Amino acid sequence: MLHTLVLGSLAASLMGLPVLADPVPTTNPPAERITIEVVTVNGSGCRAGTAAVATAPDNTAFTVTYSDYLAQAGAGTAPTDFRKNCQLVLQVNVPGGFTYAIGQADYRGFAHLERGASGMQRASYYIQGQSPTAMRTHNIAGPTSDNWQTTDVTDVAELVYAPCGVVRLFNINTELRVSRGTSDPRSTSFLMMDSVDGSVSTTYHFNWMRCE
Repeated sequence: MLHTLVLGSLAASLMGLPVLADPVPTTNPPAERITIEVVTVNGSGCRAGTAAVATAPDNTAFTVTYSDYLAQAGAGTAPTDFRKNCQLVLQVNVPGGFTYAIGQADYRGFAHLERGASGMQRASYYIQGQSPTAMRTHNIAGPTSDNWQTTDVTDVAELVYAPCGVVRLFNINTELRVSRGTSDPRSTSFLMMDSVDGSVSTTYHFNWMRCE
């Protein structure tokens, strides 16, 4: 096996290709602060200027905050209001010698659903060039008028890490839907992943590896 790896590295060098290091698990995030750039924002739930990204001071996670992400159905709504979506493309800049995967994602918001109405939150994410995570769906039944939170966890054995030494974009796809169902047609139901004051955000938790 070692002989094969040496030959592979030699061949890559002769062809002028980068030799990528193999990642080694670590529980310690890098000490140097990571940064995240928003490359693309697309979708009816996140018009330009309505989504913001921030990293945790200890490099364990990053958050996305939306200020106009609202799906609604019922009285006074447009036919297209029942479904909203957002596609974010981010460039995660990590210090040399490290790579990452996303081990957990927490989604939060507020739901007001009349009796007979229902809501749905759906999300997936992936690193450019890697297979996307399965689209995970969470249903919320009316009647309710309260905060909601859903959590998607990836098993350690299924974590997909960004390649070492290569910049790859991180893609996030989310969706909210509301169905009026059998609720009173004079009422309005809504589901939001929205925070005007920045107090409600989605959180993506890093798993780190060293590149050696």
